[in-house]
Amino acid sequence: MAEKRRYSSALRSEQTALARTRIVTAAGQLFLDRGYLGTTLAAIATEAGVSVQTVYNVIGGKQAVFKTVYDIALAGDDEPVPMADRPVYQAIGAATDARQCLTLYASLARQIGERTTPLVRMARAQAAAGDKDLAEVLKTLDAELMFGCRYMAGHLAEKFGLRAGLDVEAATDILWTLNGSDLFHRLVNERGWGWDRFELWIAGTYADLLIDQT
Repeated sequence: MAEKRRYSSALRSEQTALARTRIVTAAGQLFLDRGYLGTTLAAIATEAGVSVQTVYNVIGGKQAVFKTVYDIALAGDDEPVPMADRPVYQAIGAATDARQCLTLYASLARQIGERTTPLVRMARAQAAAGDKDLAEVLKTLDAELMFGCRYMAGHLAEKFGLRAGLDVEAATDILWTLNGSDLFHRLVNERGWGWDRFELWIAGTYADLLIDQT
């Protein structure tokens, strides 16, 4: 009997994981195609081939679905691995030279920007229409970005030292500004730079603004 219960539990977990993947995939495409305001849970459920109740049970309401889509785009996958344990973050932490550290960080910023910029720009544009739930999610995203930038600024200060006259809070503000989706969009899309050129530029800009040039 115990073996049967374990089998049933494993099967339910597998089915839940599959449903979650289908919901997130469907929602991500619908948010980009129709916008947040134009996407309903019913449409997400239909596209995913599940019921609306399943969407609620597996993830939650539309606000939670959007945040989940964003989080997976940010990480690049849906694996339950803490960000700090992922190879790119490990490499940034292990860098022995400030410029190398910032070059790796620029590569990470580029990867995140490619995956999240369309979604964030859509959300910002539609939050301006007055959707309070979406505005609340964007506040959370901004706070998370600030947290990550402050962590990076602190790492630079502790391990390599910041440019003369610069403290951690000022460095955090610089990183937070440079890592904004609006800047990514303006240079990559509106000015036609492409992501390769952007990555080289932002790596150099990080170094110019944050560390002493020796």
